[in-house]
Amino acid sequence: MVINAESLAQVYTAFTAVFNNAFQETETWYERVAMTVPANTRTMDYKFLLDFPMVREWIGDRQVNSLEPKAYQIETKDWEATIEIERNDIEDDQLGLYNPIVAAMAQEAKKHPEKLIAQLLKEGAATVCYDGKNFFDTAHPVGSGTVSNYDPGIETAWYLLDTSRAIRPFIFQLRRGVQLVRMDRPDDEHVFMRKKFRYGVDYRGAAGYGLWQLAYCSTQDLNATNYAAARTAMMSLTNAEGAPLGVRPNLLVVPPILESKAREILNAQFIIGDPSAGGSKSNIWQGTADLLVVPELA
Repeated sequence: MVINAESLAQVYTAFTAVFNNAFQETETWYERVAMTVPANTRTMDYKFLLDFPMVREWIGDRQVNSLEPKAYQIETKDWEATIEIERNDIEDDQLGLYNPIVAAMAQEAKKHPEKLIAQLLKEGAATVCYDGKNFFDTAHPVGSGTVSNYDPGIETAWYLLDTSRAIRPFIFQLRRGVQLVRMDRPDDEHVFMRKKFRYGVDYRGAAGYGLWQLAYCSTQDLNATNYAAARTAMMSLTNAEGAPLGVRPNLLVVPPILESKAREILNAQFIIGDPSAGGSKSNIWQGTADLLVVPELA
């Protein structure tokens, strides 16, 4: 292949097709637990409220709740991945060698928000959210008291989420979407000095915490008893006036090491018990939540 502007444009077009196909075919899970918020500036301020708005019977004037917003800012970050291609490989029509890595770069870029969300989960018991407490905490302020969305222990962490609402437990802030870029002019210094063309992906985005009321973390043993306790804690949440929030946990998130325990709780028809105590019994928790196994939590 003769190296000129036209041939390099054809190379970029071919790589773009490979990239776009791989990007579209890559499945992701982060949309289920995080709401994607388009950003129009570097830093966005999310004023989450301490209480969910509640509907009441309209008698007399409207009852205006004094909702107290908490400033919580998320700053956009820049992300990139870059590869180099030898000039000789382009001249010798060896571009097929690079198609898999271009496709892999697209898959990595599409799934990158999952790494950010997984990191938020792992750091939730030590990172402050909008109410001044850690996202997973035993003393979130509600009204004149405190409530917990964290059950600390010594076992591997697992998480229970309510993803049924418009607002999700996490935020993915997208300033600019993923794009494939190039540095392939024949007179670029890098090409001139090293005979290498560069192709890369980049995007601008960030992840942050949403409503802590929609997430629960436990580092107790993952068993039916502790799973039931987590569900009860979430569904018992109220606003400052004592009205139930109506939280309905529907997603159990675990690292790979807890997959078998999670599947037993959510999918097994029977739970095997102590023969002296009656042996197996029906699993009342079957189907009460979906399961999401996240390798990034390992």
